[in-house]
Formats: sequence, structure tokens, C-alpha cells
Amino acid sequence: MGIQHVMVLPFPAQGHVNPLMSFSKRLTKHGFRVTFVNTDFIHKRVASATNLVNLEGSAVRLVSVPDGLGPLDDRNDLANLSLAILRVMPSAIEKLIRDINGGSEKISAIVVDLNMAWALEIAHNLGLKGVVFCPSSAAIFVLQDNIPKLVQDGILDKHGFPITKGKFQLSPAMPIMEEASFPWYSMGDTTVELEPGALNLCPKILPVGPVLMESGGDELKSVGRLWEEDLSCLNWLDQKPPCSVIYVAFGSFTVFDLNQLKELALGLDLTNRPFLWVVRENASSSTKIAYPDEFKGTHGKIVNWAPQQKVLGHPSIACFFSHCGWNSTMEGVANGVPFLCWPYFADQLFDRAYICDVWKVGLGFDLDERGLISRWEIKKKVDQLLGDESMRGRSKKLKEMVVRSIAEGGESHENFRKFEEWLLK
Repeated sequence: MGIQHVMVLPFPAQGHVNPLMSFSKRLTKHGFRVTFVNTDFIHKRVASATNLVNLEGSAVRLVSVPDGLGPLDDRNDLANLSLAILRVMPSAIEKLIRDINGGSEKISAIVVDLNMAWALEIAHNLGLKGVVFCPSSAAIFVLQDNIPKLVQDGILDKHGFPITKGKFQLSPAMPIMEEASFPWYSMGDTTVELEPGALNLCPKILPVGPVLMESGGDELKSVGRLWEEDLSCLNWLDQKPPCSVIYVAFGSFTVFDLNQLKELALGLDLTNRPFLWVVRENASSSTKIAYPDEFKGTHGKIVNWAPQQKVLGHPSIACFFSHCGWNSTMEGVANGVPFLCWPYFADQLFDRAYICDVWKVGLGFDLDERGLISRWEIKKKVDQLLGDESMRGRSKKLKEMVVRSIAEGGESHENFRKFEEWLLK
């Protein structure tokens, strides 16, 4: 049998492109060819942040299709983006597959993001194998899979909205959930040891993660990123003592109003500790990032984007101030770093529950009377976290467990091998 050719289709957002690119790298390391399909918009972002010339001759081929939106449309409006995708992408994906399969390197299987599961029908109609990749926690997948039961039990109405406020658990080993924070209301890539309760409820999930711990050749290491990384922060970290730096990064979607941004900045000052803060240009609800006049920042370094895996693996990092996106959560866990949890929306609220309540490797924040996380609350929780040696000990044990799972002979490693064998049948 010749080289197997797989198409990979992520949802067009940083937290989806990144893990699916890592997943693709793992496939190519075992002899597969991959056609990786971004939207035109995301493809241009990747091209501007990465030297794509280095990909010539690579086993990963990057192609793109339209997303249905115009150049000035807001792609952070996920509902509008999703509707536009459904209007134009199915026909574009089918045409792309037919065109490729008119040549010699025919696609035999398609791996699609959970949010792009409509593409499975195209795969079925064309006689291809189809696989859904869940880039969020298994808990979110199980929650969505149990919507009919939640409606039957009177927790949700027929439209998916909470009937009453309260808390519930789908399994004793899963985080306690609140109806008001459902991902579809407030707006995998996992391993068995991290989510045994969720995975027991959905045995058809094959855990192969964390995929972000895998790395390909030099030409592929940063292809999934949408912003250019400021590597100067690594030299800055080299000058800091071990376990001394607060790493602050809130992903690609989190937006702060100016009042909350002010409290965050002054809170970092109050800690009197070195900090590395990632601040995107569009991280504020204002048209421009504006730091408060009182903000000194003398202990810190601010960058637009950072090489997060390298940062979290640096010995100077003491803790991770995070929005709790699943990619960031897995990167923090895989590096044994304790968390300060500041979720923004969607599945991040459940990820915080895993971090704080189930794994017990992080702390959350309390809001003040203004509905803000105050500078004093920030200092209080930083001091509490960094003064808790048992928290760091649990973080290190969690890291060891995850590393064992993806190592040869580990459960995630063996599951990925089974998946590859299925592709080759």
C-alpha cells in the first residue's frame, strides 16, 4: 500500500488550528501525507506569522478555501462566522477533495474539527473514512452528547437554555457544572488519566492527547500560530531566578474593558514579582490598549505574542495566569505549572473547574462589588498560590502522569497507534 493521504479541517481559530496542526505533525512522523485546509483569512494570517517557504516539500500541504465573510467582517463574531461557513464551505471542500482525488495522491480519510462535523457527510458521500477531532475537553463533548438527557431531566428546555439555576454533575469524577455557564449559553484533545469520568460516559472517544506536547521538524514547529512570536522574552526569562516569573496570557479571544485592564496592570505591580504579560493589540474593548498612568511595570516584560510552550517549559516560570482555554490548560499541565484561572467564555469555565476543583492545581478569583477582579484580589491569590508547596507538588505529579501517557507504551501513545492502523485498513 502506498502513502496514505489525509485531509485535516480545523475550525478557523487559533485554539483549533494549533492542536490539529500538532495532530497532523504526528501523522507525518509515521509516514502519512496531510492536506491541511484553512480558510483564506486564517491562511493569510499563518503566512504572515510563519515562513511558509520552509514547508516546500513537507508532508503537510497547506491549502485554503473561503469562509463566506468579507475582508472587513468581524471573525470574532463566532455565530456569524459559523453561519457563513455553512453557506459556502461544504461545496468548496467537496470540490477540493474531488480535484485532489483526480490526481495520483488520493485522499482516503478526513479528520475534522468537532465544530466542522458537517464535513463528515461529504466524506461519507465520497467514500472516505471520517474522524471527528475534539480540541476541547472530553467533558464538553460529553455534555453536548447528553443534551437530550438534560432536556428530559428538566435541566434544559427544548432550545437548550437552562430552565432553573443550579448545579449538577454528569459523573462523580467530572467537574460540577452550572447551567448558566453552558458553552452555548455563555457565548479529544485529552488523555484518559485527566478525564476518566467523562471518558467512561462516552467510550467511543479515543484519547490521544495532549497533542501539543508533540513537535515536528523545525519547518513545522510554529505553522499553527496566527501571530508572530516575540522570542526576546526567552532571553529575558533566562535572566530570572527559577520559579520566580508570573506568566500572564489570555489566548486569542479574551477582551478586557479598560477598568478591568487597569486592575490587572496594577495588580501585577502590587505583586512585586517579575511577570511576562502577553497583550494582543485587540485585547481591549477600547480601540487602543491604554495602561493606567500609575502602572510602573518595572518588574515585567510585555509582548504581543509569545512562544507559549517554550515559555511554560522555562525553569523561571512560577505560575500561569490563564484564560483556561483547553490548549493552554494542556500546555500548563504538561509543564507542571500551577494556574491562576481567569476564564473568559465557553468551555473555559469548565476547564477552570477541572484545574481548581478536580486536579487541584490552581486558584480562581473572586469579583468585587463592581464586578471586577481587583488589584488586591490579584495580589492575594498570587501570594496564596506561590506560597502553597502542595499545589506545585500536585502540578508536578500531573505532569508526570501526562508524560507517561504520551510516551511509548502509554495509553495515549497506544491509542494513536490504533488510530493509524485503522486509517491503513
